[in-house]
Amino acid sequence: MRITLLAVGRLRSGPEQALIRDYLDRFAKTGRPLGLPPVQITEVEDKKGGGMAAEAALLTRAIPEGAALAVMDERGAQMTSPEFATRLAGFRDQARDLCFVIGGADGLDPAIRNRADWQISLGRMVWPHMLVRVMLSEQLYRAASILAGSPYHRA
Repeated sequence: MRITLLAVGRLRSGPEQALIRDYLDRFAKTGRPLGLPPVQITEVEDKKGGGMAAEAALLTRAIPEGAALAVMDERGAQMTSPEFATRLAGFRDQARDLCFVIGGADGLDPAIRNRADWQISLGRMVWPHMLVRVMLSEQLYRAASILAGSPYHRA
C-alpha cells in the first residue's frame, strides 16, 4: 500500500508546513507497525491560470495508477475520526494504494469528484486548501493512533 496526498498549489515555509510535517512524521512512526506507509506529498500547480479544468488535468496525470481516490470536498461524507480510521484500515487491508486529493481555491472539477471512491468533508464550512492539508494530516495521525489503541484520541 502507498498513501499519497495530492494537492493543488505549492506549500511554502510557514506554520502550516511545520504542522503538516509534524503530523505526517507522527503518522509514519505510529502507522509503520500497523502496515501504514509514510505519506508521499505531490503538489501540482496550474501556472497558466486555466481554472478547475486545467487543475483537473494536472491532478489526473499525478494520481498513481490503480490508487483508490479520496477527494476532500464540502459535499462529501462527514464522519467521525473512528469511522475515518476504519475506512483507512479497510484500504490497508485490501492492499490498495490510496490517493487523497485536495483541490485549489475553487475546489475540485466535477470530473475528479465523480470518479472518487471516497468523498470526504471536514464539515459544512469551506476551509482554505492549505488548512485542509493540515487537518487531513492530523486526521491521518489520529486514525493511526486509534488503530494502535493510543490514548491520543479521546472519544
